[in-house]
Amino acid sequence: MTPTSAAPVTLPTLPTLPVVSTMAGETAVACCAPLAAPVLSDQEATATATLFKALADPHRVRIVNLLATSPEPVCVCDLVPSLGLAQPTVSHHLKKLVAAGLITREQRGSWAYYALDRDAVSRLAAIVDFQGHVQGQGATR
Repeated sequence: MTPTSAAPVTLPTLPTLPVVSTMAGETAVACCAPLAAPVLSDQEATATATLFKALADPHRVRIVNLLATSPEPVCVCDLVPSLGLAQPTVSHHLKKLVAAGLITREQRGSWAYYALDRDAVSRLAAIVDFQGHVQGQGATR
């Protein structure tokens, strides 16, 4: 057998990646630049996870929606027919939302009235500001 000579292989030239400055004044490759969003503390992350856990049930999301669209606190007796659930089930979901700090409870005689805690919703919105991210970064999804 006679050896055959192969033509030399030419590899393409890789593009040079741009270097950017980080918030800490360091430099990094642009594709690997650190995130610009503020970092949550352990306590803030735990509190936020509690809010998300409370909203992990579709019935609780509907309760929050009903309370968000109501100008006045709502009696549990008014939520039962709107949700199509038994009163003890609605009370269970309300208890979870109160414990998470998403809604407030006010006792009026034998009935409890619930309202959305606007401060909790504002805190949640500040953490999950997807709209601001999309506008600020020019990204689309």
